[in-house]
Amino acid sequence: MKNIDNRNSRFSRRCHPPPSELVASDREEVDAGIGILEFFAGKNIFVTGATGLLGKVIVEKILRSTSVGKMYLLIKAKDKEAAFNRLNCEIINSELFTRLKEKYGKSFEAFVKAKVIAVVGDICQPNLGMDFESIESIRKDVNIIIHSAACTTFNERYDVLFESNAIAPQRVMRFAKTCDKLDLFTHISTAYVTEREEGVVLEKPLNMGGLDVADEISLLLKSSPNNIDATKFYKKLGQQRASLLGYSTTYQLCKAMGEMCLNEIRGDVSLLIIRPACIESCHSEPLPGWIQGMRMLDPAVISYGKGLMPVSYANPKVPLDIVPVDLVVNLTIAAIAKHGNRHTTQPIVYYSTSSLDNPITFFDIFEYLYDYFKETPLIENLSISKTKFIEDFDEFSKCLREEILRCNGGGEDRKIIRRCNAIAQYVEQLCKIYEFAGFLKPRYHTGNTHKLIQEMSREEKLNFEVDVKIINWKMYFHEIYIPGVIKYLIQ
Repeated sequence: MKNIDNRNSRFSRRCHPPPSELVASDREEVDAGIGILEFFAGKNIFVTGATGLLGKVIVEKILRSTSVGKMYLLIKAKDKEAAFNRLNCEIINSELFTRLKEKYGKSFEAFVKAKVIAVVGDICQPNLGMDFESIESIRKDVNIIIHSAACTTFNERYDVLFESNAIAPQRVMRFAKTCDKLDLFTHISTAYVTEREEGVVLEKPLNMGGLDVADEISLLLKSSPNNIDATKFYKKLGQQRASLLGYSTTYQLCKAMGEMCLNEIRGDVSLLIIRPACIESCHSEPLPGWIQGMRMLDPAVISYGKGLMPVSYANPKVPLDIVPVDLVVNLTIAAIAKHGNRHTTQPIVYYSTSSLDNPITFFDIFEYLYDYFKETPLIENLSISKTKFIEDFDEFSKCLREEILRCNGGGEDRKIIRRCNAIAQYVEQLCKIYEFAGFLKPRYHTGNTHKLIQEMSREEKLNFEVDVKIINWKMYFHEIYIPGVIKYLIQ
């Protein structure tokens, strides 16, 4: 396996010249900018979803790079002790926080104790599951809310996804409206809420567009599994509703409803919406290649590396909108700083995407996978072949089964046939779940990000990189992403 820590020099951070070497115009550029550090100085932030991939990187980056006041982290737990244990085990003692520990050394624990407060809660409960003391403290103190918590399983039960992604954001917003000093509510959405559109999709709020959340609530209340498998029933119901309303997955439908509802009920609360596409492992910081949990592309990468995916169901010319998690986090932080002091009458939307600025197609991705696993096999002596792309599902299924059987020696042995059928069914299910991405029509406009970059100082661009154009995809896949998947997911 390639060593993820032996980074190519082309991945190292761009050197910033000492002040003595800067001409006057350079000093002016350094001194100008959005004012990210000034904005976050002393600010108190309430974060949901801090144990998730994006939330965890947000917490680490703000703690390491700003002089933030307090960070209240909503953590699902039975009591304060359990919440504190989750804070330590899943967040503070995560490998992700290595650089922060190095920065503060022996004073690290004291620093964390002064800055981070674990709050027992649950976004799916009334008052976010918080006790009275926590509610009052946060209401009096908080300046920024970052709502990152969500259920991200695309084919989860409809009732689960609806509660987590459509109803829960409303609970957080209602709480936000009671906060005394709130400057901004930041909602982490997904680019795929605009899947129904075609062409270049602009950065604008969603309108209800025929969706009625009240109707969906009524439907769920009236629905009953009738003594059959409840999980199967609600998954099928969710997929039916998503298809009927123009979405590929229940996840996208529920995230869209959540975003629409926030805009409907926010009143005079300033709302910032971040819409990332396919979030993958850190590009540069704090730990290149670090990733948590299976993301959209990861199961396909692992399956291909194991020789289980000789055929892919996708249009090879379609870009997969990948964005490293650290760039999403930096965009979020910079956008908060820009808009936090400006009351906005309309929600501000940012896409964190790459399909227009630095596209990478499905063909490119599987070429990089082939080159990597040919040189560094995931399984010893396993021969990897280039993936065939087929855009008709029935033809894809037939070819997939033939190829898997051939790769396993063919013949008529029933055990081999059963095993090959099981592999084929898994790959088919995987391709079906992410079918929308393989044939996605919209591309996402990033004009707001371009304006943000223009307004950032040189120092801010160095410390809060948001520009996806810096990514060399081949190097990212070969030296960062694939080794990261192997290290953190396959282990």
